[in-house]
Amino acid sequence: MTAVTKAEQLGTNVRTRRSLFGGVAGFAACASFGGPLSALARPHHHAAAHAKAAAAASDVPAAPVGTPANTPIGPFDTVARWAYIVDSSTGAVLLDKSADERMAPSSLTKMMTAYIVFGMLATGRLHLEQGLPVSEKAWRTQGSKMFVPLGESVLVSELIQGMVIQSGNDACVVLAEGIAGSEERFVAMMNEEAPKIGLTNSHFMNVTGLPAEGHYMSAHDVATVAMHLIRDFPQYYHFFGETEFTFNKIRQGNRNVLVDKGLADGLKTGHTDAGGFGLCASSSRNGNRVIVVINGTASSNERAHEGERLMSWAFANFENATLFRKGQVVDHAPVWMGEHKAVPLVAGADIVMTMPVGWQQRSHIAVDYASPVIAPVVEGQACGAIVISAPGMGDIRVPLQAGASVAKLGLVGRAMARLGHGPAN
Repeated sequence: MTAVTKAEQLGTNVRTRRSLFGGVAGFAACASFGGPLSALARPHHHAAAHAKAAAAASDVPAAPVGTPANTPIGPFDTVARWAYIVDSSTGAVLLDKSADERMAPSSLTKMMTAYIVFGMLATGRLHLEQGLPVSEKAWRTQGSKMFVPLGESVLVSELIQGMVIQSGNDACVVLAEGIAGSEERFVAMMNEEAPKIGLTNSHFMNVTGLPAEGHYMSAHDVATVAMHLIRDFPQYYHFFGETEFTFNKIRQGNRNVLVDKGLADGLKTGHTDAGGFGLCASSSRNGNRVIVVINGTASSNERAHEGERLMSWAFANFENATLFRKGQVVDHAPVWMGEHKAVPLVAGADIVMTMPVGWQQRSHIAVDYASPVIAPVVEGQACGAIVISAPGMGDIRVPLQAGASVAKLGLVGRAMARLGHGPAN
């Protein structure tokens, strides 16, 4: 079987397996976000020494006293009670610590509030230069404030800045009342939208994140909202990256220290007694975008330090690799009883994967398909898989497709083939 040129360039070994394709396994695709086929195997536990060596090799600062999170390259300590890191381009999970547990999300809730607001803007039902009235309820809302003036109107653009930069609870209530008529009806919109965008462990009781029984999110869900904000509303994402905002002659800086230091381009922080200090931050480097979520740290300083440390660790230890391009011929499979002796097998989409740094020296790529393929063959039909293996990871299987159609031989041709004289030999 002819070797695959691209695989040779990647330093991998390609072979043909004479086995039937059994579907996609050990494979975390990001289809729900509409991106290219991408994957990273689910985390496997390794010795703690492996994790320490990996951290040392990548110049990531030593971990503070904490407990281990699961990562594809072994346990990695973090002081955060809940943590989740995902590559938003591929959907690959880089770190997971109790990421599907319910937690008090505090002001991370405002990311979901912003998602609904941005949706209204995108459909034209709300406008940035539109003014919304300030009710007494909004004016009296406690916690972090934008300091909206009672009885006056505030522009939607200013309210968004007050919500995401200053973390103003009052701004959130003004937006909710202006859009839905009441905070309660706006919260119903949030809960209705949540499962539509893939949230599985979230329920909202208010638009601010102020403590309330039955109000919760998971770190995984926070990252999912972040992904959707970045993907669905890129025209409004810049609000999360603004470092300061002055309203009513009061200047306030962005509470997200990673944004202030230029280490992230968004999103949000939060704090309550129940949830501790939390953060969701995103950054793009060399074409890779990573989202970091932590919650349950002990102070704003610890939150900032841990967020920076985990962001640096993610970029230092993982990279995205394009293994094959859409339509690229990976192999040629023999065809039985076809007008042509072989059919090209191609990648059905760009195969972009998040892999540990140095994966080329440790990975193995194979093709797995039933041989020979029985004619007729229709272009685009499933014909096996590419199988990627690496130490510490389960096999990742990516579907292959027929790159051309091959008609079945006619009656005479099939007879000759059975006698050993036709193109099916």
